[in-house]
Amino acid sequence: MSSSTAEAVPDATAVPPHTTVPSRLRWVALAVVLLAAFLDNVDSTIVTVALPAIQQDLHADFATAQWTLAGYALAFAVFLITGGRLGDIYGRKRLFITGVVGFTLASAVCGLATTSGVLVGGRLLQGLMAALMVPQVMSVIMTMFDQKEWVVAFSLMGAVLGLGGVSGPLLGGTLTDLDLFGLGWRSIFFVNIPFGILAVALAAWTMPESKSDQSPRLDVIGVVLITLASLGLMYPLVQGREEGWPGWMFALFAASVLLFAAFGVHQGRRHRRDGSALVPPTLFSHRSFRAGVIVVMLAFSGITSFFLVLTYHMQLGLGWSALRTALVTVAFPIGIMGTFQIAWRKGTANGRAFVAIGTSVMALGTFAMIAAVATAGAGLEWYHVAGSELVVGLGMGLCSPILTNVVLGDVPPQDAGAGSGVVNAVIQFGTAAGIAIVGVIFFSLTGEDSGADRAGAFSDATAATLWYNVAVFVLVALLSPLLPASKVPREAPEGTAADPLGPEHA
Repeated sequence: MSSSTAEAVPDATAVPPHTTVPSRLRWVALAVVLLAAFLDNVDSTIVTVALPAIQQDLHADFATAQWTLAGYALAFAVFLITGGRLGDIYGRKRLFITGVVGFTLASAVCGLATTSGVLVGGRLLQGLMAALMVPQVMSVIMTMFDQKEWVVAFSLMGAVLGLGGVSGPLLGGTLTDLDLFGLGWRSIFFVNIPFGILAVALAAWTMPESKSDQSPRLDVIGVVLITLASLGLMYPLVQGREEGWPGWMFALFAASVLLFAAFGVHQGRRHRRDGSALVPPTLFSHRSFRAGVIVVMLAFSGITSFFLVLTYHMQLGLGWSALRTALVTVAFPIGIMGTFQIAWRKGTANGRAFVAIGTSVMALGTFAMIAAVATAGAGLEWYHVAGSELVVGLGMGLCSPILTNVVLGDVPPQDAGAGSGVVNAVIQFGTAAGIAIVGVIFFSLTGEDSGADRAGAFSDATAATLWYNVAVFVLVALLSPLLPASKVPREAPEGTAADPLGPEHA
């Protein structure tokens, strides 16, 4: 259920210079950056189970719920590559601290929100600030530790992010149901504040400053174009149903297509001029990379949207509590952990086969959920949901750890850093798009008030909507032969993960 990723595969040819830091402080600094990554990972999942409570308290429409999830992922996707480049230009410590401070303040804004507009604005700001702080995590590890220590650092990172994937929904459900100090759902945001303050204080004390020796340039025009294009696509998808699909919504769709085209043209010119494009066009000269980007976007459009549908079905349709919903949802990360090591150890040599098998299993798990909802109706039990989520998690664990490396299999080593940044941005954009698309289908079918037969109405809507998720998972499996053939794509530094900030966010 996803959110943040940073540059996934360190480029062995462009390792930042090592910074000498006292041993004790190095490990404290590692704990600090992992704490920030943990907070980001938790915040992308902690909100899902609290959405019905948020919507009820703020008297918000369903579009607010979609923006609360998709807005975070969209802001992260748009500014992810820029965040990494700003760290290279102005200093990774400075950008990390700026990101954590901004993330903490944005969390306070979300917790204090009295209107849906303020909440959505706070979530957009959270995503933007996460895009500043998270890309620095990889660079900090690589500048502070020797290569022989990377295996320990990256193993700790994987464990922390895995814990975040499990604890996010549990924290969200527990804090919402406990209603501490009468705060209700607001406590899921306020809990970030003390940890953010601690992270800033420790980062200022322990982290060394480092910059790129190559003085990279920032593509401001590219950032503006991709931001406007993304919003032009997402706004009609989320708001169209609420506003009755006026003609200007379709004009906005058309404008977004033109803006994406303008972005592509600009990137080509920027690359030819000084090589500072956000998205180097040379990456798309590889057919496997083009196909891989589509595969990644489709796959992740089906994950978070799957849980959005189930959250509303369980809480509004069946009347389950936020905590009960969260406890059932834990089956998904348990499934990931059950097959994660298999893919980690065997998937590199059989990448596209693992992607095909994993997404096929995810499709089967989603189909099982459709069958359970359609047959059980109001009598749906926790084990129906948990069993289906477990199967989806098992499939996710088979493909997500190696997906980025598989997509980058034909990309030259010198383009690995740029390629992984693009792939991780696409993951976030796919997440946001999936939430928007599924939201259009699901909320159109449920309506604002389902009356006495609420459980039946939600069952019908859930069963119909989840076919989208089945379709995208099956399509990914069918497209997997277009990915690079089985091989080790490059010599990554020993101990690095195939996607150390990626799989656990799924």
